Amino acid sequence: MVRHNEWGQAIGPELPGFTAPSSPPRLPIHGAHVDLEPLDPEQHAPSLWRALEGLPPSHWTYLPYGPFADFAAFRGWLSRDCLANDPLFFAVVDRPTRDAVGLASYLRIQPASACIEVGHLNFSMRLARRPGATEAMAAMMRQAFALGYRRYEWKCDALNTPSRAAALRLGFQFEGVFRQATIYKSRSRDTAWYSVIDRDWPALDRAFRAWLRPDNFDAECRQLSRLSELTGSAAKTV
Repeated sequence: MVRHNEWGQAIGPELPGFTAPSSPPRLPIHGAHVDLEPLDPEQHAPSLWRALEGLPPSHWTYLPYGPFADFAAFRGWLSRDCLANDPLFFAVVDRPTRDAVGLASYLRIQPASACIEVGHLNFSMRLARRPGATEAMAAMMRQAFALGYRRYEWKCDALNTPSRAAALRLGFQFEGVFRQATIYKSRSRDTAWYSVIDRDWPALDRAFRAWLRPDNFDAECRQLSRLSELTGSAAKTV
């Protein structure tokens, strides 16, 4: 039921006892397939470069940086641009080999509004479309809501169809397109916005846990239940 103030104007729900969450800690997040480790160029750059260097230039089209000419340029970018508190970068580390095989970050961290974004996703072929990629995304979302964030955002170039499909698969809700939202790589970008909010999370958490169960995969690590089916069902329960 919509509330009204003393002047008869419709206003949003009260938030009794709201306390701004803390910023995500610069600490590892452990999983069964991957660990998310706060980025350390000295430790992670060599294996990250090995995982990413062979990818075609098209891999970098929708990222605001790259491709990099050589390891020195890549290592310099990590040290120069990826060690702030916002964005807070993590290396996605394969547990069996301890190699860094991807990058992810929290960004636009706004404790006062209890809003946080996930982005700078850069998954090598050793991570993309594997259980560890989904586990990493679920783990970052889980930590954000555990800290007390109310809104978890995903944004991408509106022409980036793989990213838009990934957002929906992970249970994000499409909210619209901001036209001419920014400029990168000397071109205009319309930005597609997606979000998960705190009331969505319990059902999505159950969906992620069900999908990541070992018995959801066959001997070749092929999924038996599709995550999109589980997250789609979760959305209907909210």
